[in-house]
Amino acid sequence: MCHRAGVMTVSGDPIFMPASTSLPELLLAVRRGQLPPPASVDGALVPATEAAAYAVQDTVGRSLGPVGGWKVGASSPDAEPACAPIHTATIFSDGATVPADTCRHLGVEAEIGYRFARALPPRAAPWTRDEVLDAIGTAHPVIEILDTRFARPGSLHKLLHAADQQSHGAMIVGPGTTAWRTLDPVRERVVLRINGKVAMDHIGGNAAGDPLRMLVWLANHAARRGVGIGAGCVVTTGSTTGTIFVAHGTDVEASFPALGAVRAHLA
Repeated sequence: MCHRAGVMTVSGDPIFMPASTSLPELLLAVRRGQLPPPASVDGALVPATEAAAYAVQDTVGRSLGPVGGWKVGASSPDAEPACAPIHTATIFSDGATVPADTCRHLGVEAEIGYRFARALPPRAAPWTRDEVLDAIGTAHPVIEILDTRFARPGSLHKLLHAADQQSHGAMIVGPGTTAWRTLDPVRERVVLRINGKVAMDHIGGNAAGDPLRMLVWLANHAARRGVGIGAGCVVTTGSTTGTIFVAHGTDVEASFPALGAVRAHLA
């Protein structure tokens, strides 16, 4: 996945990339602020497969610190899920102020997350649904912030955004409940408030349907990648509200009757 000698265009100004630039190098350079975010990239950088995109996640992730969670989602109840590890540097607690330099774009989503009390490490035998559910400790209200290392969210080939940590920016985790087995996430009400005003208020909303299906898929996917799910990891299971882009300086609150609320200030 090497970049051919060519041009990246940013705001109309060409930035010449060396022939040796790879997609992981490009993504890390943007994270370090050494390059402006590209508005277009050479087609040679587009991962050929989902497996190749996950390999880029792993390569970039080795420079991002320890993994403290995962994001997983699917476009429908029958669709193959997609995922990315989330690193502890972008995980915040309820009531946190997310520093302004954490994300350039602020795409707000209300989600339901599950914290694993026990690890599900790599192993030869597949993890069963019962084993995965027995490893869950608590469920949480979550706000995920979508961002991108490219010019705009969703502006390029989907496998480029998949390689870019599935467009993860930050995750804010609210208080947990151990009574998560009584939660019906498909029928749970969600209310998303932006600066104190209700932006979304409805039942369900997750395109993937039952998030527990995705947790089982993730446990086996992460095992095949040689990573597994660590004890204490929080897995957030996809937007229940869609994505709402907001400005820096915004206050956000997501609440679920069975879980409680999570709040954050996006500096």
